[in-house]
Amino acid sequence: MDGPPLLVGVLHDYPQGDGGAAFEWAVRRAFTEVERSGRLPGPLELVHETALGLPLPGGSARSVEDAFRRLDDAGVLAILGPAISDNAIVVRPMADAAGVATLNYSGAEESRSAFGFHFQIGSLEDEPSFLAAHLAERGLRRVALVHDTSYIGRRMADFFQDACAAYGLALVARASAPTNAPDVGDAVGVARSTEPDALVTLGLWDLPHAVTLELDTIGWEVPTTANSALIYGHADPQWARDWEGWTYIDTVSETNPRFVALGDAAAAAGHHVGPGTIGGYDMGRLLAEGFARAHGVTRDAIAGGLDLVKAIPSATGRPDTLMGFGRHDRGALKGQYLVIRQWRDGRSVAW
Repeated sequence: MDGPPLLVGVLHDYPQGDGGAAFEWAVRRAFTEVERSGRLPGPLELVHETALGLPLPGGSARSVEDAFRRLDDAGVLAILGPAISDNAIVVRPMADAAGVATLNYSGAEESRSAFGFHFQIGSLEDEPSFLAAHLAERGLRRVALVHDTSYIGRRMADFFQDACAAYGLALVARASAPTNAPDVGDAVGVARSTEPDALVTLGLWDLPHAVTLELDTIGWEVPTTANSALIYGHADPQWARDWEGWTYIDTVSETNPRFVALGDAAAAAGHHVGPGTIGGYDMGRLLAEGFARAHGVTRDAIAGGLDLVKAIPSATGRPDTLMGFGRHDRGALKGQYLVIRQWRDGRSVAW
């Protein structure tokens, strides 16, 4: 392909089990599809940087900031990442200062800004309403909540409290537990004392895992549901089995033919199939279309090109989910991109 390389940074804010191979495969596949149309001004070149971000044990905002600066210094035209809400918020002012479109795939709408683009693999603000509607549909009216003390857990808990009121649910308990390796005994005890119809956890993946082990220890059987933290079960088969019977928020659906086709292709290529891989493809498609529609090959032009991407069908979410951006519009996914699923026999199935 003629033209200079299109330098795209990838900011990994947590250790990648496969070194980021599946994510890169998905992004490259999307660029290749757009490249076939002859509209890309050059070949894709990915530049990876890894940080240990918040709120992981030993993680820091400084680590994420340093990784972003390395990508900035490398002269990338756009950045994919970070994945965790805390770190997406860390890089938001840096993206604006550098004038580089940064497409994070966290859950925080607060990560959005002039150059802060947001692909919603989960949503701190939308998920609580989906969960409240799910509980109301099941007739589970008395709800106990356990959340961790992370930014994610606290923000979701606040939105869930409002959602309970909107859906006529009684929030009979709200207890918190530490973020990493949480001791949940007291919090679960408080929740149990209220004799709820259902137990909800909100936060990072360590919390619901600790809670399900505690429920098994004390012999408490109660309908359980959680936010998209349980997506982690796609990567850890044992944790998926530990969450037997839990319902949760996910971003993939077998009703979406694009997800099915991409999943088959990923599996054939030897890659893990999950929301991260599917999201990597969708983000790659958005960014490739942004390059194709940009009026020039500069950072500012690429950000402007993303604003021109409209109504692209996504592999994420239900079949009618669309992607795109626009003036003052930095949320990529439109429509029902969140779905309720359940872990059964170590497999994620549609609810």
